[in-house]
Amino acid sequence: MDLHKRTIVKTIIWRVIATVTTIVTYGVWTGNWMMALGAGLIANGLKTIFYYIHERLWNQTDYGRVYKKAKS
Repeated sequence: MDLHKRTIVKTIIWRVIATVTTIVTYGVWTGNWMMALGAGLIANGLKTIFYYIHERLWNQTDYGRVYKKAKS
């Protein structure tokens, strides 16, 4: 299981990438950079919270994990 610190760092790094992508895409699409900034920060702020919860829930299950047996 990952430590909370690892999940937080992964969350922050991914959200920075996603936020910049959202802002640039929206800004280029609309030409309104203030609206793009607001939309990017609000949407990605909420997504950060939901991603963290998602990661922690997945860490509580063994679904899809493969464990190597210790050699005797």
